[in-house]
Amino acid sequence: MPDLDPDLFGPDQPCFGCSPHHPIGFHLRFAREGDEVVTRFVPGEQYQGPPGIMHGGLVATLADEIAAWAVIGLLDRFGFTASMQLKLRRPVRVGVEVEGRGRIVHDTPRTAQVGVRLLQGGAETLIGELTFAILNRAGAERLLGGPLPEAWRRFARE
Repeated sequence: MPDLDPDLFGPDQPCFGCSPHHPIGFHLRFAREGDEVVTRFVPGEQYQGPPGIMHGGLVATLADEIAAWAVIGLLDRFGFTASMQLKLRRPVRVGVEVEGRGRIVHDTPRTAQVGVRLLQGGAETLIGELTFAILNRAGAERLLGGPLPEAWRRFARE
């Protein structure tokens, strides 16, 4: 199972979800398994909302990061989150490994719809579908308010 490299976006990339150097981030690593991108993550106590349960907003952040890496790892593109439809089926417990899976449901040159599932102890805790806008370099630079970093340029739509 080959890992997808979070340093694709440069060693100083600031992402909360996947930067290996973010001081409070998730530090996620991803791999391709067939037509899915997969990660495993053990949420620590610092990610709690209610005692023993991962904060719902951070669960959504986890789902968003999995979907983003599905676009990167399966389409060789980078997208910006445009919409999320998530259903929390069970609480995500801290201290227990979460398996996250993302797959492309539908894509066009300008958008990608990604299905995401989170499982803990074999039970589904979240299902969702996220839509990403796949921008060209000029569009990404407008959104970012400045130049697209060199390491990111190869992922922009032509």
